[in-house]
Amino acid sequence: MAVPPVSVPPLVEPGTRLTPTELVRYSRHVLLPQIGEQGQRRLRNARVCVVGAGGLGAPVLQYLAAAGVGRIGIVDFDEVDETNLQRQVIHRQADVGRPKVDSAREAVLERNPDVDVVVHAVRLEQDNVDAVLGGYDLVVDGTDNFPTRYLVADASARLGLPHVWGSIFRFDAQVTVFWAAPPAGSEVPAVGLRDLFPVPPAPGTVPSCAEGGVLGPMCGQVGSLMATEVIKLVTGAGSPLIGRVAVLDALASRWHEVSLAGTAAQPVRRGSDGEQPGSSPQTAVSDGEHRTNDIPQEAAVVGAVHPAELAARLDARAAGEDDFVLLDVREPHEHAAMSIAGAILTPLASVLDGSGLVDLDPRRAVVVHCHSGVRSQRAAEVMVARGFARVDNLDGGIVAWLRSPEGAAAR
Repeated sequence: MAVPPVSVPPLVEPGTRLTPTELVRYSRHVLLPQIGEQGQRRLRNARVCVVGAGGLGAPVLQYLAAAGVGRIGIVDFDEVDETNLQRQVIHRQADVGRPKVDSAREAVLERNPDVDVVVHAVRLEQDNVDAVLGGYDLVVDGTDNFPTRYLVADASARLGLPHVWGSIFRFDAQVTVFWAAPPAGSEVPAVGLRDLFPVPPAPGTVPSCAEGGVLGPMCGQVGSLMATEVIKLVTGAGSPLIGRVAVLDALASRWHEVSLAGTAAQPVRRGSDGEQPGSSPQTAVSDGEHRTNDIPQEAAVVGAVHPAELAARLDARAAGEDDFVLLDVREPHEHAAMSIAGAILTPLASVLDGSGLVDLDPRRAVVVHCHSGVRSQRAAEVMVARGFARVDNLDGGIVAWLRSPEGAAAR
């Protein structure tokens, strides 16, 4: 059954009256009866924290700045990489190598110098997430990894903050609004990320954008919708996506809606050790590790090989001085696009079900690689648990290999 659209009261009280300059600048908002001068004053009085200055954070930050949101927090600890420029349009070529929070802050202020930009150049952890998010009215999650998504979602629930959430992968995307403590008397359900996805997937089972790819312009579509949800919540305009998930299939150019029943009536609490009460190592997000029961943690001892070490071992193997197997656990289309000479294609699924390991001698040393090192780490753990004597993971995957002098020389 579809969830009927419902409204919520404005999240933020209006600030002081707009100046003549502001009335001109934001006139197209003021003309909208659902926003008007009061709504624009609410936007100027709002404090919004955007977690992640990447593909989704880029359009969100720019549109919130243009809309006149008074204070915008930017949380990110990463640096701009050349691979980001395909979709993270807030960063420029000249920003490569700079902290994302710095280039994002400059772009926001260039868009609107009246915005108060607060930079949080930190990696969010259990011991700092409440302090970072607690000073805001609303949280926008534009992150790209499951541990941080659950960390932000649980903190937002504890703090009672509405949480605009988006996810994008390849040609598919989802957008919704979570709120574990909606206003008393409102008809919206109390919902959280764990109502949509109760536990994070096991590492390696869901490729990241770095491993699976993402269509760049989709970030603009999805981020713009997320920014719209922020403005609606702040001003009370329209019906926010609470209890409803907007799903995009970009290849079919089709949006559709999925209802979400809420069970998050109580905010998620945190125990003295930083975990959810009753949580297990399989579902806790405090350390970012979620292991499955089929691989005992004590058995999964995996070594690490850096590109220079791999190059030396490949030379030694060619000279008959080293005997190891180099496994590429990516998909066939990835292997066809770029590969390391001598690597045997063995997709991760065939490692997980054992079919790709049948012809391998477990006594031989193995080096495993994927695109960035996530899937290969998972594969290496499986192989160690199945009795392989020595398994090393290529640190940083083929991306690090291609960027290394050894990889560049081998091309």
